[in-house]
Amino acid sequence: MIHVLFVCLGNICRSPMAEAVFRQIVTEKGLEKQFVIDSAGTGDWHIGHPPHKGTKELLGQKGINCDGMKARKVTDNDFKYFSYIVAMDAQNKEDLMNLARNNSIGEISLLSDYVPSSLWKEVPDPYYTGNFDEVYNIVEEGCSHLLQHILKQHQLTV
Repeated sequence: MIHVLFVCLGNICRSPMAEAVFRQIVTEKGLEKQFVIDSAGTGDWHIGHPPHKGTKELLGQKGINCDGMKARKVTDNDFKYFSYIVAMDAQNKEDLMNLARNNSIGEISLLSDYVPSSLWKEVPDPYYTGNFDEVYNIVEEGCSHLLQHILKQHQLTV
């Protein structure tokens, strides 16, 4: 199994969007039985809350399911369980590196790390900007490239 965790600040906008989009892409490729996909936040403000209304509405428009998703905070066990821990921005990555204390079994990276030709380096937080469409486009591009990276690393074909 390949374990992928998406991380943002509060786990209600960007990381649940990435979780849902990546899950959809993986399912469309028929690889869902080979993956465990989740999301979490570095902060605890929204624990137990569903994705933000803007995230839910946009995913619904795209036909992507996020039912049952609830915000949670990153735990110490996440660093022992997930092969890929993918942060939405540099501050989240720095926070993850500090939390991991060199105890991570997998890669801690930015979503943009998988899109070398991209003009974007971070996924902007739509909680503040309200621009969920822009975030979706970035997340979709990043998740597609992340899956290509994982398939290549694990020598998987679709």
